[in-house]
Amino acid sequence: MTKLKEKVLELAEIAKECPENLQVVCFELLLKHHLDSLSPKPSKGADPATQTPAAAPASPPGPSGQDKKAAIEELVKGQDDISESDLHIKARHFMKKCGISIEQLNNLFYKDDGKIAPLYEDLKTTRMAEGQIRIALLQAVRSAMSNGEFQASVEDVRAEANARKCYDKNNFANNFNNNAGLFDFEKYEKSIQTLKLSEAGRKELAEVIKELQ
Repeated sequence: MTKLKEKVLELAEIAKECPENLQVVCFELLLKHHLDSLSPKPSKGADPATQTPAAAPASPPGPSGQDKKAAIEELVKGQDDISESDLHIKARHFMKKCGISIEQLNNLFYKDDGKIAPLYEDLKTTRMAEGQIRIALLQAVRSAMSNGEFQASVEDVRAEANARKCYDKNNFANNFNNNAGLFDFEKYEKSIQTLKLSEAGRKELAEVIKELQ
């Protein structure tokens, strides 16, 4: 307060130097300028007290019912049940001979853009060796449905067994040798790249298909 009083007296002395009719106005202007200099400078932009809160950004509109339907249709586009006309004649002969219906095949496989894809998730066995053999049999029937050949690639069997956590690296070859009667070789060798089913293998395949229903 003492400093302010001193400043007021100083401003008053300055105002006295003006013409008498302007002394009061001059003093008021000087005092206002001084008081304004003491006040904190307002931040740029509108006064926060009077500023209207900015509206929250609108959330992007969710997909309409029609958009959702279109997305679902796009997702399942090209996916359909398998019909007998999709199957190679050798596959149809296998079905007739072993009593396998098209409904049973559709419980395990489906058509995805013209290709046969697996639908089953559970091989219904906890034994790694049996899982490996079932993978080979099911891959063979997928091949037969498309081209009539009941066969599977060794590397494809290995990859699927690994993905299904039933790949036993140390006994991979032994598992085939212990089930050699299901295939067209007497002994599995590392040079073998394709596993072809024997007549016994096709019968076992039919039993697996029925069991996985």
